[in-house]
Amino acid sequence: MSNNSIKTPIPGTFYRKPAPDKSPFKEEGDSCVEGETIGLVEVMKNFHEIKATEAGTIKSFLVEDNQAVVPGQIIAEMK
Repeated sequence: MSNNSIKTPIPGTFYRKPAPDKSPFKEEGDSCVEGETIGLVEVMKNFHEIKATEAGTIKSFLVEDNQAVVPGQIIAEMK
């Protein structure tokens, strides 16, 4: 399995949880399948799912919860 970076295609605010009182979609060390949601990017009250681009394990998140992101920024790395 190769290392893979998950990037945001849009600018906005990154959220690791579906709601403030909910658990994160994924934690470092969690496995996920291709297409599984790992977080959300909100722009102007619209939420866009950020999905794993291949199956693997979340190696690390490079963006904190509630942090601003720009298009092409790496959100997480998988292995």
